[in-house]
Amino acid sequence: MGNLELERKSNPSTFRKLAIGTWDNAAEASVYGSLTLRMEPALAYLAAFRAATGRHATVTHLMGRAMAEALRRMPDANALLRARRVYLRKRVSVFFQVAMEDPATGELDLSGTVLRDADQKSLAECVDECNARFAKVKAHKDRELEGTRSLLSRLPGPLVGSMLRATSFLSYELNLDLRRLGIPRDAFGSVMITNIGSIGLQEAYVPLIAYSRVPMILALGNVEDVPVVDDGELVAGKTMKVCATFDHRLLDGSHAVVIARTLREWFAHPFDHFDPVPRP
Repeated sequence: MGNLELERKSNPSTFRKLAIGTWDNAAEASVYGSLTLRMEPALAYLAAFRAATGRHATVTHLMGRAMAEALRRMPDANALLRARRVYLRKRVSVFFQVAMEDPATGELDLSGTVLRDADQKSLAECVDECNARFAKVKAHKDRELEGTRSLLSRLPGPLVGSMLRATSFLSYELNLDLRRLGIPRDAFGSVMITNIGSIGLQEAYVPLIAYSRVPMILALGNVEDVPVVDDGELVAGKTMKVCATFDHRLLDGSHAVVIARTLREWFAHPFDHFDPVPRP
C-alpha cells in the first residue's frame, strides 16, 4: 500500500484544467474567504455533551467533525494534485494543529495530529482520539512525529527546504510509503484546522503549506459577544469567524457552497447532527 488511497478524477471540468494550467503552485493559487457562524447553539451543545459524557469537547472538535461531513458530501473537495492531475482521496482525514513547547529550546512550537476516517466516527470517538493524540504530541511521545522532528533537527537549515520538497515528491507524486524513513503515512490529511481564537485572535488567514498537498486550511477565531439581529430585533449574540485559505486549482465556489452550507447547518442545529445528548 502506498502513502494514500487515491483515485484519479475522470473528466475534470474545463475550468479545472484552466486553473491547473494557470497557476504553478498553491501560493499563486491561494484564495481567501471567511464565514461567520452563530455560536449560541454550538456552545449549548458543548455544555450538554460535556455534562452527559464527561468528555472535554471543544469548538475545534466540532469543526473537525463538521468539516469531515462536508468533505463526505463534496468528495471532489477531498483532493490533491499529482503531476498536474486531480486525484480524489478515498478517506477523509482532518489535521489539527497543536501548540507545544520545544524541549530543546523551550520556545513555542507548532505541530499537529491527523484524525483519520473522521467522517465515519462519532463526536465522542473524535474527542477521545484527538485528545489522546494531543497529549502524546505535547508530551513528545508520538513516535511518528518525534521521528520526523528528530530527522529535521539533524539537518542543516539550508537543506530543510530541499528535504521537504523531496519528501513531498516521494510521498505524493510517487505515492510511496516512507514510514521506514520516519515519515508517517498521510501526514497532513484532507484539510487543516487551527484555532487562532485560543491566542485571542478574531481572524487570520493562514498560508497553504505546499509540501503538505492540503488544499484548504481553516483558522477558527475567538468566540465574541456581538450585537446581532434576530427577527428584526437587535439582541446580544455570540459569533465566531472561520477564515479559509484554499487552492483555487482544486477548489472553487461550487465546493465552498457545500462546505459553508454544511458548517452553518451543523453549528445552527448541533443537537440534530452531532452525537445525541439530552437538550438543556
